[in-house]
Amino acid sequence: MASLRRSVVVTILFAVFGGPGFLLVYIPWWITRFRIPPGEAAWQWLIAAFMFLAGLVPLCASMVRFVFAGRGTLVPGVPTERLVVSGLYRHVRNPMYLGVLLSLAGEAVLFRSRDIIIEALIAWLAAHVFILVYEEPTLTGRYPDEYALYKRSVPRWLPRMKPWTGGSSDPANE
Repeated sequence: MASLRRSVVVTILFAVFGGPGFLLVYIPWWITRFRIPPGEAAWQWLIAAFMFLAGLVPLCASMVRFVFAGRGTLVPGVPTERLVVSGLYRHVRNPMYLGVLLSLAGEAVLFRSRDIIIEALIAWLAAHVFILVYEEPTLTGRYPDEYALYKRSVPRWLPRMKPWTGGSSDPANE
């Protein structure tokens, strides 16, 4: 129980004060001061809000899945005990990053900000490099057979329409 509580606290703190918080709150605030330009049509606001909220779904789902199915956190220093290959991870290997990028796109629409688009491109490039240099080699070392199969079956960035059904035989990871 203490381990679960620690995972929840570490994950929430990382989301608020780490990568997601910086990318979705602190940097956009620094760029825009959250000022919506005048003349924003209701349909633009609705599209932006939909994109932002839709992007939060994979982020929040990943947080829950990492804590409960993976028995760990989003933080590389406090990794999961199990490879997470369920939920949205059955469609794409990086749903959390895609969700953050979709939310950033929503903010770019809402604030009509080219700078947030640039932030999103830099964030995608940084995530891609992090995945190639750290995440994939680490997961290959930690879960050699299981991750190799998963990597061959599920794309990194473009979601597959039909969910992957292979992977862990652990029912907690379903």
